[in-house]
Amino acid sequence: MKRVPLYALYVADAISLVGNVMAQLAIPWFVLITTGSAALTGLAVFFNFLPIVLAAFFGGVVVDRLGFRTTSVVADLASASAVAAIPLLHATVGIELWQLMALTFLGALLDAPGTTARQALFPDLVARAEIGMERAAGVRSSIQRGSLLVGAPIAGVLVAAFGATTALWIDAVSFLFSAALIAGVVPRVAHTAADEGERPGYFGELAEGIRYIWHRRLIRAIVLTVLVTNFLDAPFAVVMPVFAREAFGSAADLGVMYGTFGGFALAGSLAFSAIGHRLPKRRTFVCCFAVAPFAYLTLATVPSLPVALLALAAFGLAAGPINPLLGTLQFQLVPAELRGRVFGAITAGAWAAIPAGVLLGGVVVGAIGVGPTFLCIALCYALVTGYGFFNPAFHEMDQPPPAPVAEPEPSP
Repeated sequence: MKRVPLYALYVADAISLVGNVMAQLAIPWFVLITTGSAALTGLAVFFNFLPIVLAAFFGGVVVDRLGFRTTSVVADLASASAVAAIPLLHATVGIELWQLMALTFLGALLDAPGTTARQALFPDLVARAEIGMERAAGVRSSIQRGSLLVGAPIAGVLVAAFGATTALWIDAVSFLFSAALIAGVVPRVAHTAADEGERPGYFGELAEGIRYIWHRRLIRAIVLTVLVTNFLDAPFAVVMPVFAREAFGSAADLGVMYGTFGGFALAGSLAFSAIGHRLPKRRTFVCCFAVAPFAYLTLATVPSLPVALLALAAFGLAAGPINPLLGTLQFQLVPAELRGRVFGAITAGAWAAIPAGVLLGGVVVGAIGVGPTFLCIALCYALVTGYGFFNPAFHEMDQPPPAPVAEPEPSP
């Protein structure tokens, strides 16, 4: 019974993430087919990522104050309403492009605090379940990766057969299931916090999370590295639909490519869950990142579908261990009372460049084509990952985690 809340969190994540993957495929495809513009497709993806950065950064304090479980449930219910409004408008009075952009923005804005809240819940549920953090984080990342494996092919088939709005209805329902599971099975987690009179205020707490990150060299180096690599990966969501449409002509092929990447990323996450506690963290981290430039170089040749799938399989397998490894480090280093604001700031910092990367990717692929865009990404990626082998901050990954500080005994 001690593991039931953790399993419920896993299931809630799985349901919600599969729905989100379907929406992330359906919305760009809908815009691309409707407008024929790669730039507008990039704008649609931009409005899906920008609010995640804003809400993660400014919503972390709200997560700490409102509570992890309550924030997760409220965010899921609000997101379900925003996402359901898109197919509802389309089926009734029709939906304009600006309305689609606005609702996409709102849905992502409401979803981000819920994601932070579930991340903040996770370490306590792992401790309650008495499972090793590397194994538990590997399973959670496997679920995140598996959502791409399951959601992308289903979305591709649904979009090809019934249109994009069907996938959005499923995404809205997935939020409702997630909210019900968290509310019904996961217990409240209480942590000692400052009294209201001692609180530094909203912006003071926000600054506290930022200071925590900046004063810890390893966390700062991780955020900066992921910021740059996420910027380079951001055009993937725009370039891949254009690649699929020009080379193969079907959303189903796009779903197969996304599913291949997700399936092998799932395998990489599961491998880390099984043996991650035995691996040197720094070497694993930099070697996994080093695969990305080779995958992008292969895609730059605009290959046949089997070759593209092979490149995406290698890319996914190497990407699989990265998130659970970084998650393990975060869960071990960040104190419970700061999780919301620190995790939110880390997410915002890591994702801050994604909206700009998405917009730039849409413009670049429209101007120079798919192959040259992938080539530019590959060359930049090689520079960033090459430096990772020499970054001194990453050596702290292999140091043992700090021992928890005991609470002072109350004076008699």
